[in-house]
Amino acid sequence: MNDLTRPPAFRSLFASDDHKAVGLRYVVSALGFLFVGGALALLIRCQMAFPKLGLLGAEGYNVSFTMHATVMIFLVVMPLLLGGLGNYIVPLQIGARGTAFPRLGAIAWWLYLLSGAVWIASFLAPGGAAATGWTAYAPLSTFARYNQSLAGQSLWCVALGINSLGSLLTAANLAVTVATQRAPGMTLFRMPVFTWSLFITGFLVLIAVPVLLVADVMLILDLDFGTAFFDVTRGGQPLLWQHLFWFFGHPEVYILILPAMGVVSEILPVFARRPLFGYRAMVWAMIAIGGLGFVVWGHHMFVSGMSLLLSAAFSFSTFLIAVPSSVKTFNWLGTLWRGSIRFDLPMCHALAFISMFVIGGLSGIFMAATPVDLFIHNTYFIVAHIHYVLFGGSLFGVFGAIAYWFPKVCGRKMGEGLGKLHFWLTLVFFNLTFFPMHTLGLGGMMRRIPDATQYEHLRSLQPLNQFVTLAAVGLGLAQLVFLVNLCLSLRRGEPAGENPWRAATLEWACPSPPPPGNFGKIPVVHRGPYEYSASSASDENSDFSSQDKPL
Repeated sequence: MNDLTRPPAFRSLFASDDHKAVGLRYVVSALGFLFVGGALALLIRCQMAFPKLGLLGAEGYNVSFTMHATVMIFLVVMPLLLGGLGNYIVPLQIGARGTAFPRLGAIAWWLYLLSGAVWIASFLAPGGAAATGWTAYAPLSTFARYNQSLAGQSLWCVALGINSLGSLLTAANLAVTVATQRAPGMTLFRMPVFTWSLFITGFLVLIAVPVLLVADVMLILDLDFGTAFFDVTRGGQPLLWQHLFWFFGHPEVYILILPAMGVVSEILPVFARRPLFGYRAMVWAMIAIGGLGFVVWGHHMFVSGMSLLLSAAFSFSTFLIAVPSSVKTFNWLGTLWRGSIRFDLPMCHALAFISMFVIGGLSGIFMAATPVDLFIHNTYFIVAHIHYVLFGGSLFGVFGAIAYWFPKVCGRKMGEGLGKLHFWLTLVFFNLTFFPMHTLGLGGMMRRIPDATQYEHLRSLQPLNQFVTLAAVGLGLAQLVFLVNLCLSLRRGEPAGENPWRAATLEWACPSPPPPGNFGKIPVVHRGPYEYSASSASDENSDFSSQDKPL
């Protein structure tokens, strides 16, 4: 039953198909998996820092880094942004009663949860969980057919297929919702940038994830049904897996970062009290990023023996994608220029996002050049780069989003004191953890090795390895501060009112938390969300997109 006609209750939280309940389920589940993925990361780092303790051993290390990446990408960042924030916020921002297919959204969460359960259960499989990296490269993954890890690798593939189906349902639901459920007057170029980011991300998912799903089915057939798509020992082509995987894998980076970019684009105008600089340029830049993301996958395969002409083509397209990314960065800086900036908790996370994303983006430019990539490929330089983009980028965006929309969801503000403590600890320990990895990579330290001291040329880097591990422990402990602040704010947070930030987007035009059906009457939109000035910011009513306040 659709829950638009009855008040929400805690006992119905897991049965409701209301978009807000579905979004909250994603957020709670993903935050739980965040601590699972973080624990695996700390195990990896402890093994690297103190290999003689034998904490994991070679096989346990392989399992841990495989499942760490799998959990963080498919069970944390993607569901937090797409399933959690997308389901909860997008219908509110477009003035809708709910999503276009509420039951589809609810089913998608159950598929997501089932995939997580299968991945976690695979640790108990004979031979342990998958140990081939989140990329599952053949022939490593197909070799599982001949050893004891077949069950773990097969379960990994099954869970990936289930998770992909859930992602496709969520993306289709959000895309159709934006296309068909917008309030009167809400044209495409009156939509908030966050809604645009989810709209574009939905299409990226619908194009990229089916390719991964097909490759995943082919790998299952190789492992369990005797086919030979990727098994080189039986005439298969291992590079076929790489092409299929990275055709999904590079758009996946933008699936994980575009919604966070949308979050930052919502926060900056509110706390700088200035209109978003270059709104249309921002939207077109996101569209360009999404489109170009499908023609750069080959830069992950420069070391695979591809021709120099093909390498040059992928190198050029990779350099080209830096242009729309730079447009967005300069637009954010233009929004801040001469603004009346308030450094509230959401703004701190947004500014950290921009800073860390710039560092990650600049290091990515190095990898676009084939000669440079040949040197740093499969080193810790790549580990540093991807974490600056996905932790420094996506997760700072998530923390900013939670702090920004917490009053909308709960009617209370998050605690500023503990929030700022968590922010500074995370920012400092994040940089202490991942910035030195650039040095490790340039020093020749390879990825996916459980003991660097076994290599003579890496022994001098071991003290830096130990420093990184100590910083990673600090980064992990900092997230406990976030958890404590979240729990305390739910019970004792400062009452926020309907629009504590005096924001201009439509979700703030309904009560906090929103009732079933969201709006007393569907609002009529007369102007875009960023068409206000600092001089009018003191008038709370003037900040709404709708001139007719619906409640």
